[in-house]
Amino acid sequence: MPLVANSKLPTFDRLMQEGENVLPGDVALHQDIRELHIGLLNMMPDASLAATERQFFRLVGESNQIAQFYMHPFTLKELHRSAEAERYVNQYYETFDQMKEQGLDALIITGANVTQPDLSLEPFWKPLIKVIDWAHDNVTSTLCSCLATHAVLQFRYGKKRRHQGFKRWGVYSHRVIDRKHPLVSDVNTRFDVPHSRFNQIDREQFETAGLPILVESEIAGVHLAVSEDRFRLIFLQGHPEYDTISLYKEYKREVNRFIQGEREDYPPSPENYFTLRCQAVLDEHRERVIAALTRKKLPPELPESYVMANLDNTWHDTAEAVINNWIGKVYQVTNIDRKQPFQDNVDLNDPLGLKK
Repeated sequence: MPLVANSKLPTFDRLMQEGENVLPGDVALHQDIRELHIGLLNMMPDASLAATERQFFRLVGESNQIAQFYMHPFTLKELHRSAEAERYVNQYYETFDQMKEQGLDALIITGANVTQPDLSLEPFWKPLIKVIDWAHDNVTSTLCSCLATHAVLQFRYGKKRRHQGFKRWGVYSHRVIDRKHPLVSDVNTRFDVPHSRFNQIDREQFETAGLPILVESEIAGVHLAVSEDRFRLIFLQGHPEYDTISLYKEYKREVNRFIQGEREDYPPSPENYFTLRCQAVLDEHRERVIAALTRKKLPPELPESYVMANLDNTWHDTAEAVINNWIGKVYQVTNIDRKQPFQDNVDLNDPLGLKK
């Protein structure tokens, strides 16, 4: 069912241009269809702010649940932003106080850039804890992405993330561990997920915290885990929301940082992402860039049109299925709470179907 354009946020227009099902707000008012209100705490830096909106809005909007989705983006004022980004947030975003006043059915919390050696030293640490604590008591389910997962594991379970000594960067094969959990119902038992992080929470940390693991990679580690009640908190370490070009954009940024002298080494390519032929083209480009810089010449541009035409997406369908399952369970539980009729056969003593 559709997303509802409940504000003038430019992301709605962008998604409509891409062919996504977005319903104008004035039309939605006349539709007798169940509403689901989903918050997006967007902590991403300025350059990724709008892209992150689109990625998560798109996944929610592709759910096949019988509902209209109202998305409510907000952020934390403690995050440093440019004047332009501040104007964007002030114009289009809601506030945490508004979230608390109107209530939410579900919440998504994004990752964020960090500047401190410990998350507890970040300026967003205490405000983020307030949001998560409020959501735990007032929101049906909260989906934590990447850094949000690391933050919750640290302050709620006392499990600090571990720096890997390198950046885990690329697309990795994953396997479903608990096939009975409704979040992975009818999902491929093996599928890809992009990762992009220096830090991780290890399997042993999830296990000693009593958090069930649903999806794991032999190389990239735990991707999907859940809280003790198996639904109130959803933990992601990968980035299933990524667009096809997201890792390429990161790679391009790092190449430009090397050219500008902001990093000493030429960046490695994201693993398992580029085709063999595309990788060969990029390897040749790397040599040309280094040679040009050595001669103090202008380095060549990345062969962007060729690279982007040869990128594959091997994760979106599964990401869509998992989010659909998540939204479906939120839909069921909120209908039970509000004593409204719903079409699925749900055991009121086991609304999530976890005892089956």
